[in-house]
Amino acid sequence: MGETAAGASAAELMVDLIISLDGYASAEGWPGWWGLEAPEYLAWLEREGQKQHTYLLGANTYRLMSAMSAEAATADSGFSETEAASLTGLAGVPKVVFFSSLRAPLDWPNSRLVGGDAVESVAEMKRSGNGPMSTLGSLSLSRSLLAAGLVDRFRLVIFPVITGRTGKERIYDGHPDVALEMVDSRTFDGRLQLLEYVPTVLSGPPGTAPK
Repeated sequence: MGETAAGASAAELMVDLIISLDGYASAEGWPGWWGLEAPEYLAWLEREGQKQHTYLLGANTYRLMSAMSAEAATADSGFSETEAASLTGLAGVPKVVFFSSLRAPLDWPNSRLVGGDAVESVAEMKRSGNGPMSTLGSLSLSRSLLAAGLVDRFRLVIFPVITGRTGKERIYDGHPDVALEMVDSRTFDGRLQLLEYVPTVLSGPPGTAPK
């Protein structure tokens, strides 16, 4: 399966999410990665960060992640060494931020602001061979790009927790119906499950399309 995933086109777009088993992006009071990051997963994250993707963000994610990256660079940030390295490393990668209310220049290094319709902008980036792209958080943006049929890969890392009481940001609310063809899967540290799919947006349940 890894060979299929590796054969990515130059302008491939990936939606890349981490989720709890019950489909939340985070949970109130829980640490980052739900406290379950471990050596094998962190080593994989480091390798992924070297693949020179352009990261796509909405304004809320930009504000959150840029602030966390700046905080992680301070001596008494409170982040673990691994979290701090991951966050500060984001300053060095290219990022495209979609939101009309922000104003250039953006403070976070290597961030480019794009106004107007995000779906149209990403479609043009794919046509022009912008290089591999990946979303960074940004659930609303990810939903819009998926619904528009622009997403080539849909990748999840599922953390083995259920956060029914404290969960925040339900990931799949508002998504279209989507068929998923698995192209990669693996387990990190005996507990984290990676699943990667080629998504196909459906107009209705399979077999119900008008003839």
